[in-house]
Amino acid sequence: MPDEASNTHILPALEEDHLDLPHAAKLEVRNASLHPPRILLLYGSLRERSYSRLLTEEAARLLSRMGAETRIFDPRGLPMPDSVPVDHPKVQELRELAIWSEGQVWCSPERHGTITGVFKSQIDWIPLEIGGIRPTQGRTLAVMQVSGGSQSFNAVNALRILGRWMRMVTIPNQSSVAKAYEEFDDAGRMKPSAYYDRVVDVMEELMKFTLLVRGRSDYLVDRYSERRQQGEAHRIAVEKSLADARSAE
Repeated sequence: MPDEASNTHILPALEEDHLDLPHAAKLEVRNASLHPPRILLLYGSLRERSYSRLLTEEAARLLSRMGAETRIFDPRGLPMPDSVPVDHPKVQELRELAIWSEGQVWCSPERHGTITGVFKSQIDWIPLEIGGIRPTQGRTLAVMQVSGGSQSFNAVNALRILGRWMRMVTIPNQSSVAKAYEEFDDAGRMKPSAYYDRVVDVMEELMKFTLLVRGRSDYLVDRYSERRQQGEAHRIAVEKSLADARSAE
């Protein structure tokens, strides 16, 4: 093994004091959560017969059957981003649910080749950080979409970009339901089909990843760059405190 001096020579830009050496032991969960996985579900349409809502409700039923605690956010009444103060009741409800969650399901119709404004507005109201709390970082995420025509993946691809931006652990599987108007009965329940089977697959995978990640998410998303910035801020604060003490003598 190379010694510290040779490491410094090979990696001159690296600050060793802030480097983490990942090890399996660091991923052990010491205080395992015993409550059911908490899953927040978001959908992106306000129509009375919204197929993204119907698909979301079907996903919630499956997750409940698998042992999760689920909550679905109703986007009706949520104002456009930045049009009202953040203490608006619907904004607060959404943010509190995001913080409560350990995993999320995002489902949007595809409109003009991407997600709807209704869905994007919900994500735009969730900041990366609220008073030191990051309401989405480290949460698991499953993405789904519904289409009125042939099968497409534009919306789920856009949702994946959003999930990465929100620092979430997006699972590999996904659901895209084509001609969604043919896939639900009059009562709003999804009919048996390959599309339904895929939704089951996605929810199973989300549950597995959520159980795997929760309790470990803080360590998984702990970053060298942020540790380095915090160390630098601490150094500056200490130097200022010492300078103030000397000037007061």
